[in-house]
This record gives sequence, structure tokens and C-alpha cells, in this order.
Amino acid sequence: MQDVQSGPAEVPIPLDRVGIRGIKLPLLVRDRERGRQHTVASVELSVDLPADFKGTHMSRFVEALESWAGVLDYGAFKVLLLDLARRLEAGNAHLTFRFPYFAKKAAPVSGAAGLLDYECLVSGELSGGDFTLTLGVDVPVMTVCPCSLAISDQGAHSQRAVVRIRCRGRGFVWLEELIEIAEGAASSPVYALLKREDEKFVTEAAFAKPTFVEDVTRAVAKALSGHPRVAWFSVEVESHESIHNHNAFAGIEGRKEPSSPG
Repeated sequence: MQDVQSGPAEVPIPLDRVGIRGIKLPLLVRDRERGRQHTVASVELSVDLPADFKGTHMSRFVEALESWAGVLDYGAFKVLLLDLARRLEAGNAHLTFRFPYFAKKAAPVSGAAGLLDYECLVSGELSGGDFTLTLGVDVPVMTVCPCSLAISDQGAHSQRAVVRIRCRGRGFVWLEELIEIAEGAASSPVYALLKREDEKFVTEAAFAKPTFVEDVTRAVAKALSGHPRVAWFSVEVESHESIHNHNAFAGIEGRKEPSSPG
């Protein structure tokens, strides 16, 4: 049968990325408390396309996924990217898994537990033989405005915010570590289940620790800078403002130089 994709392009311009996205896949990820956790990922796969090819072979992306074991770790992710580049005869390959990760969180006073979901991603790139892996998590938190608290006779405005962390490591980094860093930088974590005594505790604790998005961003960046297995990171904190018709955000990117041999 005729291979139309391998024929010449009418406009001979190389493309950085061609591929598929939105395909769903069962996934097994590492869980610090339970060992492993089953979830479902939305997957995006792409490769570069030379100027002399009209199109890519979309079926080969799915074939690469079908031949993969479905266990998410550094080695398996690299093998999948190498297989993708081989099947598509590409120099560069890209792969992103987006998935919910569930953690059971106990309320601070009653101890009542409920599952919280965190939006996570693992993204890999194979370029010129070099492999990079990026881990990410979006963590919901609560912030109390320091300005509002300082100028008001009663109360202050508070809201939910999202801490978005992306990092590359020199070794394995738990998702739970990133979640704890984000929650510790905010006025308060958020919870799936709270009793009245918990609500009282959370409210009072949050108002005792007012934070701007700038404060949260700097605190997260400081913690990631001190993490022994984080080599590069980016942080963005977005506040879903409760008294404004807009959101506030702050961001930073950081890279740590390798330690000199002692």
C-alpha cells in the first residue's frame, strides 16, 4: 500500500513536534505510604519531523505505548522514549503523562481522614541522545492576605491557591516530598474532610500565618534549593482571589550547580 506520510511535503519545512495527545492509559506509580498506586494518565507523545516527510505515522505512537509495561519509573520512561524515536525514525522524542495522584490526609484535630487528589505530571525529552525527566505536581493550599489582615479591624480575605512545582532531580524525588513543601509554605493546607473542631483549628492557624503569593513562592524555592536531590526547579503560585475579579500569581526558576568533590 502507498505510504503517503513518507512522501515529500508540499512545503518543505521541518516541524519541531508532531504526535498525539489525549490518549488514556492505566498507570502504576510509586506511593511512599503504600508502595504503589494505580491511576489513569492522559498521555501526549511527539517527535520531530524532517522537512522531506509529509507526515508522521500516528499508529506507531500507540504501538509504542501498547508495548510498554505501564510502570512509571526513570528507566522505563527512558526506554519508552528510545522506542518511540526508533519507531518514528526521529532524532527527538517527547512524552508527557498527566495523572491524578491520591493521598489520604488526616484532619488536624479529629484525625478524620479523606482522600485528596493532586494533579501530577511526568514529562521526558530525548534530544541528541540526551535524556531529561521532569516531575511536576499542582498542590491546592489556603492563603490569608497579610495586607488585608493588617488593615482590617475584623478578619481578612482568604482564598484557595495552587502551588505548581516542576523539578528535575539527581535521584528519586517522592511526589509526597513536593506536596509537603508546598503545603508547608502556605497559610494552611487544605483537607478533604474537616469536623467543626478541625475548621476552628485550620482557620486560626491560617490567620496566624498570613502569606502573599510572593511569600509562598519564595518559601517553596528555598526548600527546593536545599533539597539534596533536586537539580533544577520552577515554582508558580496562583491565588484564586476571593475579593478580586482576577487571580494573583508569582513564579521563579532555579538551578543548582553540582557540588564540588570534597
